[in-house]
Amino acid sequence: MLRRWVVADAEALGRAVSESIHHLRPWMAWIAEEPVPIERRRARIEVWEREWKLGGDAVLGIFLNGEIAGGCGLHRRIAPDGLELGYWIHPAFVRKGLATRVARLLTDSALHLPEISHVEIHHDKANLASAGVALKLGFEFVDEGPSEAEAPAEVGIELRWRMEQQAWAQHAAAAGEQQDPGGLPR
Repeated sequence: MLRRWVVADAEALGRAVSESIHHLRPWMAWIAEEPVPIERRRARIEVWEREWKLGGDAVLGIFLNGEIAGGCGLHRRIAPDGLELGYWIHPAFVRKGLATRVARLLTDSALHLPEISHVEIHHDKANLASAGVALKLGFEFVDEGPSEAEAPAEVGIELRWRMEQQAWAQHAAAAGEQQDPGGLPR
């Protein structure tokens, strides 16, 4: 299940992030701030909710059998008609195809929004797992360029992958997939 974080999730989210620190440290710059005090985590969730209500980013939790399996989001930082997709998976849930399933759901939801023409995945060139997600979903490689290496395993080259609305519809039709007309998770 994907859903927006609520303040009541703060403690469980803190535990999940703490359990994931060593797994995420090579790739996620934000993990350097962890662990954060519970009050700060609650405030961050409140900010995410306010931003969502104002038409901003969708920051979501990934839940599997009632446990936090990671986090994900659609971020409005690439273009007025585009969303950048991001995700992290708790180490207890890796290598099960969860990141690909989450990315598929988010891409499908985003590309059902009439104002969104494309979704992109950006990652450091050394992050082969994220490249694998983009490839499995049929994202088109757009380009690569220099970026600041913000996490220890990064090499400072950002890869950008894109899925256009029309290509996604064709991809889903060819695969016989049922698309979700419901939009972003509530």
